[in-house]
Amino acid sequence: MSDAKIKVLDNGPLLVENPITVTDADGNEFPIDPAKPSVALCRCGASANKPFCDGAHRNAGFTAADRA
Repeated sequence: MSDAKIKVLDNGPLLVENPITVTDADGNEFPIDPAKPSVALCRCGASANKPFCDGAHRNAGFTAADRA
């Protein structure tokens, strides 16, 4: 079982901490730098680097402040 932690950032991406694997619909893995402590996944749909966040949410007017 993974100890990954996912933090939902207000008006921004999903921040995933700890080692993870991200795959596409065909099962191909996206390269992730193992030296990075976290990965930001896009949830606004405007990133040019999907599924990863490139900061495009700032200019796209994306808003979301979900609470559990």
